[in-house]
Amino acid sequence: MQLLRRFLALQALMLWQGGFLFYAAVVVPTGTELLGSFDQGRVTRQVTDAMNVLGAAALLVLAWDQVAEPNSRRGRWVTWSVLAGGLMALAILHPRIERYVDFATDGRVNDYASFYFWHQVYLYVATIQWVAGLGYVVLMLRAWSANPQAANSVQPSRRRASSPAQS
Repeated sequence: MQLLRRFLALQALMLWQGGFLFYAAVVVPTGTELLGSFDQGRVTRQVTDAMNVLGAAALLVLAWDQVAEPNSRRGRWVTWSVLAGGLMALAILHPRIERYVDFATDGRVNDYASFYFWHQVYLYVATIQWVAGLGYVVLMLRAWSANPQAANSVQPSRRRASSPAQS
């Protein structure tokens, strides 16, 4: 069970944080270049909802791993809390930012200064969350390396080999 739990924790974190990195580093710049910033914003509007759902699922798996992991320390819980707090902040900020954009028509931004401010806050929170994700990986791997033996691994048999004469 330990091996499965660790596998799921690693996969959940890679999907969430790796997906975020790929989207921010590749998809957004490419989409902006090909579609323009308004249409890329429409794509991002939908993607962020999916990323937040992935984040919530990942946090559940990571919490399960921490509860079950014998070498889980306070640092992992603190980092997990930063990830969770960041996710909550992003979920609150997202609709606030959307209120400034008229998606029904031409994408006009009402009160650009406020939109820009809240969008910057959103990006800072997302960046802090991503850096916390990197820290979480380090702490998770350190805890796992302190107890590398999976609980359900196969142990070599300790029975004495019998010779045909002894049978």
